[in-house]
Parts: sequence; structure tokens; C-alpha cells
Amino acid sequence: MSASLKKYTVLTILFVFPVVIYLFFASGKNNFAKLPVLTTTVSDLSAFETTDDPVSLQDKITVLGFWGSALERKQGDALNLNEKIYKRFYQFDDFQFVMLLENGQEEQVAQLQAALREGVGTDLQKWNFLYGDQTAISAVFNSLNTPLELDEQGGSPYVFIIDKKAQLRGRNDDEDSGTLYGFNAESVAEINNKMVDDVKVILAEYRLALKKYNANRKK
Repeated sequence: MSASLKKYTVLTILFVFPVVIYLFFASGKNNFAKLPVLTTTVSDLSAFETTDDPVSLQDKITVLGFWGSALERKQGDALNLNEKIYKRFYQFDDFQFVMLLENGQEEQVAQLQAALREGVGTDLQKWNFLYGDQTAISAVFNSLNTPLELDEQGGSPYVFIIDKKAQLRGRNDDEDSGTLYGFNAESVAEINNKMVDDVKVILAEYRLALKKYNANRKK
């Protein structure tokens, strides 16, 4: 490749990439509007253990789920979320998945991870599986302060968007439910039509905040 062609290639990338990023985020229904804060303080995860590094809600954009003791019933939810949300957004900084389970399911989690890697070999680095007792799971779930409930196995089909300040984000003007606290991972339509859009919105919010911060530092 000639030096001139290399120059034009670099210039094209520099101009085109920001446009692509803008169109990616702007394709969401809410565009750059902020997601409302529905609950200001979600409990921390200090009562849970993990086989990897410690996990926190602070300073992360988190998709939080509750699988309790019924992981075998959640494989469909996991595959839906992996395909529609995780693969699309996991390369963004400070983005993570956190799933809370009852103790003793490490072997089942390993099997699920193998299923999630099938096909394109998904990088699961930002899938976090945390283990605790039912009391700890219920405490975090109740701190969300929603009208939803855990089932008899301590799980829920719903997943929730938690911002970097450990606040629950959602919709207060949803056309179907009025206030939308979480997303039903059993429903591909709900993930496609609502959750994808809302994850775009919160990622765009933080990208714009970072851009503004960097611009102010240069003044």
C-alpha cells in the first residue's frame, strides 16, 4: 500500500468511525435522552463470592440478573441476553453482566459458559456469576424497590440496568407498563424492542459525559 493510500485510509477511518458511532446510538428510540433513575441505592455485592476477581456495581454499567437455585431453567434467558445484548455491547468500557445464584452451582455455570461460547466463541470475560445464600440474593433484589418478586427458587426472568452509581435505571413513561423497572429475558421481543434501546441510551450518556469532561480539561 502506498504512503498516499495509507494516508487517505487513515483519514477515512478518522472521519467515518465517529459517524458510525453516532448512528449506532442515535438509532435508539430515546436517542440521547437519559434513562430515569428509579431507585437511588442498590445494595452492594459484598455478601457474594466469585471464582474470579471481586465484582462491584460501583463505576460499572451493569446488567443485573437473579437466577437463584434454578440455573437449569435460565439457559434460554442466558442465550437470549448473550445474543441480543452481551455480544453487541461487551466491548464498551465498564460494561458488565452480573448474575446472582445460590451457592453450589459452579459446575452448572461451567456448562452454561460452554453453551454461551458455542458458535462464534464469545468472549465471556464480562459475564460475572456470583454465589451467595438466598438471604443475600433477596436483599439485593429488594433493594431495587420494584413491584416484582422472586419466584420460589429465588430467581426472576427480569434483568435490570444499574448505572455507575449503583442506581436502577428504567422507564417512567413506558407505553405498556407505565414504569418499566426491568426487562423480561424470556421475551426476545422485549429485549429487541426495549432493552437494546435503553442500553444504547445509558452508554451514550456516559460517553457524552466523558467527552465533555475531557473537553473541559483541555480548556
